[in-house]
Amino acid sequence: MSFLARGLSLVARQPCLINNLTNSMRTLSVTPRFCQQSKLATQDFTSLKQLSKEEQEKCKEIFNNVNQQLTKSEEGRMFAVVHLSGKQFKVTAGDIILVEGYWPPTIGDEIRLEKVLLAGAKDFTLIGAPLLEPGLVDVKATIIEKTLTHTKTHFKKKRRKQYLRINFQRSPNTMIRINSIEVARKVDEPCKQPLNENRIF
Repeated sequence: MSFLARGLSLVARQPCLINNLTNSMRTLSVTPRFCQQSKLATQDFTSLKQLSKEEQEKCKEIFNNVNQQLTKSEEGRMFAVVHLSGKQFKVTAGDIILVEGYWPPTIGDEIRLEKVLLAGAKDFTLIGAPLLEPGLVDVKATIIEKTLTHTKTHFKKKRRKQYLRINFQRSPNTMIRINSIEVARKVDEPCKQPLNENRIF
């Protein structure tokens, strides 16, 4: 306990160390959304360097290729990494995933999984920082089943103490089927319409 208090007091005496840590964390969290609007963030946030014209042209070419594949539906089978109930799942259309613990939706509910970390296809991958823009990738799912796990037995015994306890536990589970994964709009254009806030998980 004294060792921990000593370490905390050393950190508290060094405010420059704390400021450096927080600044470095801020620079890690600030990442470019799109190449056209992106700026490279330094630790001071004073000097922001813009991308050169060649890099912007390369970004435009990549965006055009991705948008052409999406309009012609040549992207192939898409996959996505979704954050759900504190865990991450890599899913494709038709997959069934199991969410452990209590979860409010009931059987037959159609939901949209909003926290998409990554979406990929045959030739391209959209990576979030840490999440993709809301409304860019549409992951639709349906609640199939809500059940309980198998019975877990907790047995406790102390010898010669007349102490014996037996407890049984069954925790709730929810099975979800992924219906479709689609890119809702072009990659390089901003979201125009406000999203419907009903039933987002």
